[in-house]
Amino acid sequence: MALKPEPTAPFHSVQYALRVLETISRHGGGVTDVQIARDTGLPAAHLSPLLLMLRREGYVEQVSDGAYVVGDSLVLLGSGTTRRDALQLRLQEELTELRDSLGAAVYISRYIDGEVKITQWADGPRTPKANEWVDFRSAAHASAVGKCLLTQLDLNGRRDHLARHRIARLTSRTITNEKVLFSKLDSQPPTVPVLDLQEYAVGTVCAAVPLTAGAAVGCLAISLPIEDAHRLRSAADTLNRRAAPVVLSLAL
Repeated sequence: MALKPEPTAPFHSVQYALRVLETISRHGGGVTDVQIARDTGLPAAHLSPLLLMLRREGYVEQVSDGAYVVGDSLVLLGSGTTRRDALQLRLQEELTELRDSLGAAVYISRYIDGEVKITQWADGPRTPKANEWVDFRSAAHASAVGKCLLTQLDLNGRRDHLARHRIARLTSRTITNEKVLFSKLDSQPPTVPVLDLQEYAVGTVCAAVPLTAGAAVGCLAISLPIEDAHRLRSAADTLNRRAAPVVLSLAL
């Protein structure tokens, strides 16, 4: 699989968070925010919200003297044979929280062995997941999930995918011209969610943002019924802002 040389989303906060966690881990007895700032070179304006996010997610804890120590979530994720189960549980909790706050079904998708795969999701009676009326593996050109994953591949990677999954018209809005599709993908701003406005299925709108963790290609997505389409852009922007904890879980 060929990837673009640069990440498609500038999740610098995740890179900074990993540096902060590394510093705290080195100081087993606890470390102050002043020392963390000195060790990482991060200014207080960046460090304070990062520490707040890490505390909220349980990756670090603040002890009585104000110092920071490794939190239970980080210990659990680093515990060998239980790591995979702990990660799955952690991601499911994050998806469920996003589902409830956004009022939308939420998905994690990965590009694995040349295929689009929905690996986890959170839905409910009031937030039903999208009806997979056409296999998502065959609909990357139309779905927000698929287009978001394709933006993270280089030209050869995209052509390889579409050689195996021919473009088909799924609705009147589906892009069926490869050149037009690639032009749309190339013009997609890396910090703006990818949208699907009834391109995959009539009656459903979706949005997706990249999850850039190492060499893995993935995305975080939401879906809404057409009657809630007016909420899509604001929900997608919120999803984009809140993707960092999910990326961090995948990166650890």
